[in-house]
Amino acid sequence: MEVHILTIFPEMFLAPFQASMLQRAQERGLLHVHVHNLRTFATDRHHITDDAPYGGGAGMIMKLEPMVRGIQAIQENFGPSHVILLSPQGMVLTQEHAKTLATQERLLLICGRYGGVDARIQAYTHAEVSIGDYVLTGGEIPALVLIDVVGRLLPGVLGDPHSAEEDSLFHGLLQGPQYTRPVAYGGLRVPDTLLSGDHAAIQRWRRRQALWTTLQRRPDLLSTAPLTPQDHAVLHALQHAGASPDGS
Repeated sequence: MEVHILTIFPEMFLAPFQASMLQRAQERGLLHVHVHNLRTFATDRHHITDDAPYGGGAGMIMKLEPMVRGIQAIQENFGPSHVILLSPQGMVLTQEHAKTLATQERLLLICGRYGGVDARIQAYTHAEVSIGDYVLTGGEIPALVLIDVVGRLLPGVLGDPHSAEEDSLFHGLLQGPQYTRPVAYGGLRVPDTLLSGDHAAIQRWRRRQALWTTLQRRPDLLSTAPLTPQDHAVLHALQHAGASPDGS
């Protein structure tokens, strides 16, 4: 996958792409990231990319012309892109949305700043995306989040092709608790089921724990998660007094 980022703060992307999974993905040719300075597409002598809002109000608004020139130049040089504006007004990024974005050949991410972006940019974009119901200073951090979420879904990035399938939300539920050595620490033990070697029992335990964790922390997800009749039976038991998530 090829990802282009249009930003007035390109320096914010230096370190994140030089470490961990994102660095390895680039070294292996699975992810190609290009950061473009929006100011280079401003034609005035001071390379201004913002202006006062029509109608008055606080803050400055990012100008349309530099963004459009940037989008057009990038697509002329690299090819058609799926253009996304990072914005608090956008559709909240979900795991299902990330799966769809991971099928794109090329993404072009526009990082908003200041009091917002000239609304006419919508004529040049395919989507507007938010990473949550809160406001950040700019779109740079959301762009990094989106690239990380989508990047780990690309074939070969994680090594194990099934690794991402164990993540929270991949199948609509939160992940249950995980454990590693030692077996006991400070009076706390790893559940016996995980030590049993019975793979069928372990799978049942993990599914039950995922259902329990989701029920306790994000019950809203249960209305859209792909649940089996057995899942519904487990949830029914867990919702009754005295039910324990530790059963197999």
